[in-house]
Amino acid sequence: MAEEDLLVPLEQYLAAGIHIGTKFKTKSMGPFIYKINANGLAILNVQKIDERLRIAAKLLAKYDPKEILVISRRENGWKPTKQFAKLTGVNYYTGRYPAGTMTNIKLENFIEPKIILVTDPWPDKNAIHDSVLMGIPVIGFCDSNNTTNNVDLVIPCNNKGAKSLALVFWILANEYMKERGLLDRDKQIDISLDDFSEQ
Repeated sequence: MAEEDLLVPLEQYLAAGIHIGTKFKTKSMGPFIYKINANGLAILNVQKIDERLRIAAKLLAKYDPKEILVISRRENGWKPTKQFAKLTGVNYYTGRYPAGTMTNIKLENFIEPKIILVTDPWPDKNAIHDSVLMGIPVIGFCDSNNTTNNVDLVIPCNNKGAKSLALVFWILANEYMKERGLLDRDKQIDISLDDFSEQ
């Protein structure tokens, strides 16, 4: 993939640190790792990040916003999750996911999504567990140290950094709305990337 074919300029991906992984790498994330840098950090492949964001947008666009649930226990993901939900109309949980939300019909907050998106499979493992029980597909932002069990579509990225999470959610908002026909292909949402970021 040529640099000009990326969803955003390569410099923008790099400035957000979207490609900076951790010093730990799991076998399941091996295919997404470009190299290990001099400091021992896994460097994620930006082209694969870009490819997976496109796939995720196309997949999510097949669902009505109210059929999508976005979950972020990780605090750096709260603001971008809320901004994404505000723009697209999807359901979301930030902070601790209430157990049984997708499995117990007697709960007041019961919800029946058809697909979920998690910002990190480890802290969001309870939501993934519920989704598996209910046969709901899972899209997950996964860093180099994540295991990808029960994640149907991995989006490799730095899922710990505020700037990185802001960028992936901003891109997904743009691409989801384009795929749904709510935004012209040559346009961007009128909410800036800064509005997705905590910093």
